[in-house]
Amino acid sequence: MGKKRKRSEKGEAAAVPKKDDVAPERPVRTLLGWKNKRESENENEIEVKNNGSSPIFRNKEKVLVTCSRRIVFRYRHLMLNIVSLLPHCKKDNKVESKETKGATLNELVELKNCSSCLFFECRKAKDLYLWMSKCPNGPSVKFLVSAVHTMEELKLTGNHLKGSRPLLTFSSNFEKDAHWKLLKEMLLQIFETPKDHRKAKPFHDHVFVFSIVDDHIWFRNYQISVPHNESDKLPRGGLDKMTLIEVGPRFCLNPIKIFGGSFGGPTLYENPFYVSPNQIRALQKKKKAGTFAKKVKAKTRRKRHEMANPLEPDEFADMWKD
Repeated sequence: MGKKRKRSEKGEAAAVPKKDDVAPERPVRTLLGWKNKRESENENEIEVKNNGSSPIFRNKEKVLVTCSRRIVFRYRHLMLNIVSLLPHCKKDNKVESKETKGATLNELVELKNCSSCLFFECRKAKDLYLWMSKCPNGPSVKFLVSAVHTMEELKLTGNHLKGSRPLLTFSSNFEKDAHWKLLKEMLLQIFETPKDHRKAKPFHDHVFVFSIVDDHIWFRNYQISVPHNESDKLPRGGLDKMTLIEVGPRFCLNPIKIFGGSFGGPTLYENPFYVSPNQIRALQKKKKAGTFAKKVKAKTRRKRHEMANPLEPDEFADMWKD
């Protein structure tokens, strides 16, 4: 057999073309459609030249929502309702509500790559407390939650798209004091859905309403109802025919303390009008005990009166006896 002819190295190099190690550039998604990376970079450079500042701010807010162990089903349903309203939140397992819960929650927030935390803490299977914190540096707020009504419980007629971006409205009372301004900013950052979030829908069809009445924050969720008939088409900015239909849930937040750190730290504000539910129950028990004591005293007074003023013998008592 004849020997095989050897191929030269130069010939092999020429025969096998080199593959590009770099993958092709993927287009970037924007509000106006898909764009190449170079086009978006050129636009950013033009904006920086015009404004003299950095590129557009991107909101990367993520909220961790969790609760304590032994939480009541009603409060758990409220937490799930809030999870369904916030497409940028992450739900986690239950956490033991001990003294070291702050360190545990801060670690969980860091592991989940979040920037805020909503922690529902249930005590004595009766009282619900809500911790709202900006992690890891604070501030944080502790609320007492009352007047809770979940979506399943209310059965209201409103219905909005799940994952749509809400409009946030605040009453004018939030500009009154410094602590209300701080609470407004925290609520704004936590409940506002970031723009271009992957789970958010590009619609505004519901409103979160935060209003202050009697030093309590009342939360309501309304659907924006717009007529869709061709004859009733609304002009841009026409709000006369728009109506609000309540969706739920409802709850009331009573601020207890504002802390400088995350789940602790120096106290920035303490509510002077706050009364704990334990004190309220103790007062109610005392009131009931007082009514019972009044009844016992009335009975003893009646007996003493009867003993001091005996009745005269009735002369007709033995009239019909044989």
